[in-house]
Amino acid sequence: MSNVPAFAPSAKQPKLLDQLRRCIREKYYSPRTEKAYVYWARWFIRFHNLTHPAEMAAEEVKVFLSYLTNERHVSAATYKQALCALLFLYKEVLGIELPWMEDLHRPNRPPRRPTVLTQAEIEAVFAGMEGVYQLMARLMYGTGMRLMECLTLRVKDVDFVRREIIIREGKGFKDRVTMLPLVLVEPLREQVSAARRYFDDDRAASRPGVMLPDALERKYPRAGTQWGWFWVFPSDHESTDPRSGVVRRHHLYDQTFQRAIKRGAERARIHKRVSSHVFRHSFATHLLESGYDIRTVQELLGHSDVSTTMIYTHVLNRGGRGVKSPIDSLSRH
Repeated sequence: MSNVPAFAPSAKQPKLLDQLRRCIREKYYSPRTEKAYVYWARWFIRFHNLTHPAEMAAEEVKVFLSYLTNERHVSAATYKQALCALLFLYKEVLGIELPWMEDLHRPNRPPRRPTVLTQAEIEAVFAGMEGVYQLMARLMYGTGMRLMECLTLRVKDVDFVRREIIIREGKGFKDRVTMLPLVLVEPLREQVSAARRYFDDDRAASRPGVMLPDALERKYPRAGTQWGWFWVFPSDHESTDPRSGVVRRHHLYDQTFQRAIKRGAERARIHKRVSSHVFRHSFATHLLESGYDIRTVQELLGHSDVSTTMIYTHVLNRGGRGVKSPIDSLSRH
């Protein structure tokens, strides 16, 4: 009988991290999740001197997570991400149930008030931006979109007649509908016209079509070359698809957009921490300030639970939750 462990890779068996990537893709997890899970799995293995995870158990996981907490001082969110990655690795890839992981400490992230800009600050940030990045920032504030929902917007999901935008497979793989602000109709039409020029160039050069979600590329192999599936915010150059290796045109890069927002905030001399998500926070808060009910805001944001939306009721401009300070009642002498 062979002494080779059952988990040892054979000539036909892919390496562990390749198995992890394949399993993640089969479950239609996002490329960002894939990158994060592979990162933590690789770090976990290297931390334990390249020991195969099947040879390790609760103690090794606890030591690694303790190292992240006590030596690296990672945040609660980072800790949970690492734990989720290891749970996925053991349960989904190695097929090992981990009841002992239920006893692991899971730190709770203290609730934090979201950063919200005033409308004057919003306008100042927009004034510090230009071109397509300014339009994207205005669209995020005007609709409550998340960053990737904006970047991956397709031509077919913008309805100029009904003034609606369909957001496909948002967080939790759910579709929802949000408004297309009247003030953005013409700028967005111009952007779609600019995107059309890139589309026509790609078709004239017989380039591969854009990336499609899930298994649609296999089911409808030519759909990626159709205008409706093209990006509203395409990149000005082609790049290699990290999963398929196909060289094709992708949407604009998220970090480039974030840098444009940061520059806009610096030019506006706003010292709050401004990121793309601040536009979403501000969208929700300003709607509530305008008197819209919280259920409407919940639907527009795509929150599953209204308790998630409730956080914005605590940042309304009411000064200490509407409490009047006693000093304001003193005579001014």
